[in-house]
Amino acid sequence: MPAVVNVLAVDGGNSKTDVLLLNERGEILARGRGGPFVPQSAGAGQAARVVEDVVRGLDGFTGQADHLVAFLAGADLPEEEHELATALSGRGLARDVLVRNDTFALLRSGASGPWGVAVVCGAGINAVGVSPGGRLARFLSLGAISGDWGGGLGLSSETLWHAVRAEDGRGAPTELAELVRSHFGAETVEQVVIDLHRGVLARERLMELTPGLFKVAADGDAIARGLVERMADEIVAMARVCLTRLDLLGTPTEVVLGGGILQARDPLLTALLDERFAAEAPLAERVVAELPPIAGAALSALDHIGAGEDAKARLRGRF
Repeated sequence: MPAVVNVLAVDGGNSKTDVLLLNERGEILARGRGGPFVPQSAGAGQAARVVEDVVRGLDGFTGQADHLVAFLAGADLPEEEHELATALSGRGLARDVLVRNDTFALLRSGASGPWGVAVVCGAGINAVGVSPGGRLARFLSLGAISGDWGGGLGLSSETLWHAVRAEDGRGAPTELAELVRSHFGAETVEQVVIDLHRGVLARERLMELTPGLFKVAADGDAIARGLVERMADEIVAMARVCLTRLDLLGTPTEVVLGGGILQARDPLLTALLDERFAAEAPLAERVVAELPPIAGAALSALDHIGAGEDAKARLRGRF
């Protein structure tokens, strides 16, 4: 009887690290969760330790898996992927290690196979593409310095910017000012800004404004709608560029959409995306990701070892 091949699948994100131990039949043998995976602040070695702690605590883990496939936040550049792969290899968790940016996990979680395009729009925005032959298309995705715009952080910052200017007279009137005041229970937008400046209000809380922005936009506020329209433009632009770079713009191709903003399926944003994809990438077959990113990491692990479609179907069934 041939030896069982065991693989580790890792999804390391800014809020948590998920790990699965599975075999070539797509059966999940153990699963675990650890703390945030933040190599930018903790360093590659400490980030790898987070993964190791979860793996060593898995029931049935006997010391070393055959393969480890990890999709990791902070692996934005090829050299960062290499550095993290080296750090994980040094932990002795598996005989070989493959590391990619966590956006690739979204792609595999939603696509029917290992190729296609994925756009993630959550706190930030990013996109990746993989051709049938394995060529990659990706962005730096380092924020405004690399040309990115949008996501929850970007939209909420724009919301506050317009609210401030509406209140003090430098900008056009917008209901976003009342959104900011009412959400944070402040008499003025200025007070919210002062609280942010002094650290009384955590900047991360600005993200809470994003659902309200979409509601104000749906109610007809011109400035709010303009922000949602620009968000739609950015999402489609990233998908179109990936498709163009991979010579897939003229080929029916799955475009997986994920992240909190896209998975919320806001009616206005969805309608705007319908219009823009029809005009700019009419053969794109949009899929809103339903499976969690760890499922994408696990499916990629099965791809990596050449597992059959029955194994992948078995794995999907567990989610």
